[in-house]
Amino acid sequence: MRGAITRLSPKAAGVEILMDDAEAPAPHIDKPVLTTEQLSLWYGSTLALDAITLEIPEKKITAFIGPSGCGKSTLLRCFNRLNDLIDVVRVDGALRFHGVSLYGPEVDVSQLRARIGMVFQKSNPFPKSIFENVAYGCRIHGVTRRSTLAEIVERSLRAAALWEEVKDRLDASALGLSGGQQQRLCIARAIAIEPEVILLDEPCSALDPIATAKIEELMQELKERYTLVVVTHNMQQAARVSDYTAFLYLGRLIEYGETARLFVKPQKKQTEDYITGRFG
Repeated sequence: MRGAITRLSPKAAGVEILMDDAEAPAPHIDKPVLTTEQLSLWYGSTLALDAITLEIPEKKITAFIGPSGCGKSTLLRCFNRLNDLIDVVRVDGALRFHGVSLYGPEVDVSQLRARIGMVFQKSNPFPKSIFENVAYGCRIHGVTRRSTLAEIVERSLRAAALWEEVKDRLDASALGLSGGQQQRLCIARAIAIEPEVILLDEPCSALDPIATAKIEELMQELKERYTLVVVTHNMQQAARVSDYTAFLYLGRLIEYGETARLFVKPQKKQTEDYITGRFG
């Protein structure tokens, strides 16, 4: 536990931000799906995450906010071990999924990534048909019967609010879809293999307001069945869609709590400064 030491951080956007090491109280989570405890991560000699401890609740939307380079996406990628693909990464501390260490010897990383799906900032449909994009993960996991795949594809596209727009052109290239449709297709592809958690890294950053509204509405529907964790630079979006919000700065978790409380009555001055636009 850190002591109540105050230090001056590097300047952010020309503003001196006072760093208060006293920890804000963490929210009580009844059913944490994902847990980190004193999680730190280095890219080579560079510390990117500094002793992060938090719990992600089941079937809620948790948002990570903070300025560029604060560690939001790095933390998100820890949950399905995508950072393992970077040679110079070193991780310390505990990271658990339903209480089981994600770095335990019994963990199959491929199966883990099936249970914890990922939707990236830039939509990345494969150069295949709409049907084959959604069916791709199922084929990898051994589902080959066409009738079964057709059921999964329809169910997933309906869940992603895309079925009515593409049902008559499933054999057409996914690259012909609009940006918002491509992002919803990527969400359909993620949920086709029935994950428990969906990680979304800036899913609306490249979309127009209409497409963004559709994705946000979809997220509200998906949390009835899945746990969602979303990284966003858009604080208004975090306030609109999330149940819990974590504010990160310089690789540290500054404050984490229920969104309605954090945006109205933050407990840390750093949080207040960020959400009121003093820096960012």
